[in-house]
Amino acid sequence: MFFEALVIVLALLWAGTVAFVLRYMRQQRELALQQAERDALRERRILDLVRRVDHYQQSAVKVGDEVHELRAILAPIPDKLEQLEQRDPANLSFAQAARLVGMGATVDELTQSCGLTQAEAQLMSKLHKS
Repeated sequence: MFFEALVIVLALLWAGTVAFVLRYMRQQRELALQQAERDALRERRILDLVRRVDHYQQSAVKVGDEVHELRAILAPIPDKLEQLEQRDPANLSFAQAARLVGMGATVDELTQSCGLTQAEAQLMSKLHKS
């Protein structure tokens, strides 16, 4: 009788252990599935971020190329402007007058140094002071 009770207790313990192990395995499968879903979501986010970074890099390269082109276009402008000022003596006096106004020259100083009329000197002074 003692052995029968012991066998029953052991059978119950074994059944409880099997149930516990099966429950634990099911929970582990669910956790693994949840982790796989989170991993897939993270992977999609990473791929999206990679695409966005690539897009930004391509845009930055395009902007850099355009800036480089603009620099190449704009680089000779000061020399060309100086050449134009040197060719046209009337234009030179106006450019010189503009510089002098920027340095604080008066209307009388403009008429004397640049050969402008009083009205031209006043106009240059009003235009370039503002």
